[in-house]
Amino acid sequence: MARDLETTLLRSFVTAVRAGSISRAAAALGQTQPALSQQLRKLEGVVGSPLLHRAPSGVSPTRTGEELLPYAERILALSAQALAETGRALTGHCGVGLLEDLAVSRLPQALADLARLHPGATLEVLILSDAAMRDAYDTGRVQLVLDEVPDLPWPPRWTVRIPLAWAAGQGVAADADPLPVVLFSNTCAWRTSVLEALEAAGRRWRVAFESNSLAGVLAALRAGLGVAALMPANIEPAMACHDASALPALPDVELGLARRPGTEGDALIDAVETALRRMI
Repeated sequence: MARDLETTLLRSFVTAVRAGSISRAAAALGQTQPALSQQLRKLEGVVGSPLLHRAPSGVSPTRTGEELLPYAERILALSAQALAETGRALTGHCGVGLLEDLAVSRLPQALADLARLHPGATLEVLILSDAAMRDAYDTGRVQLVLDEVPDLPWPPRWTVRIPLAWAAGQGVAADADPLPVVLFSNTCAWRTSVLEALEAAGRRWRVAFESNSLAGVLAALRAGLGVAALMPANIEPAMACHDASALPALPDVELGLARRPGTEGDALIDAVETALRRMI
């Protein structure tokens, strides 16, 4: 008998990974914890391998889970888009401004899938400085901006909190003293949050590398230079920090979406906003 990946099971898995906790995922899905655990075990049976590391502090994806996650998110996004948009041909232009850390996640793929469903529509994804993004928003090149709330060009329509997680370069011990840290450059709010968490925990640290781009931070981690705080979706399997319990808890990042006034009722922009919200 052919094996199928049921969307209900995939949604349970994705929600558990995003929440980092079976109990929080169950609450988000409106289910009981035992019911959700049963669904996760069923999916693991279909895949034939454990998908989650389970610990008192929460859950994190296994290597197989890391490999399945982007497929699961894309299947769910395509399913939702197909149900919402079948029979409606969308046209026009929609510019989307993204935080760099989101632009290297699955969001651009979800937008590309949406564009493929509607060949008459044009989607433009931009990663710009705060000033340039505000100008693109004010002039109408960008209709939607998904970024950290303080950096949005307009009050957010909705917000979501994403937990930061520790990533580690190969061979870097979480109990190193001082701890080698890879940081975003001075203008990044995450830098302050990471250093404050280390100071509050009484950990000695040293700056091993810093960059103003995610690409630079990821390169430093691949080179084994230290540990860094990243969004979970940007942590490569080889960077998973399995001894993160030796490191202090990290704060959440609050993301929000701003939509340019006067675009209400535009079917394409509505569809793009829906796709973004489903993928966060």
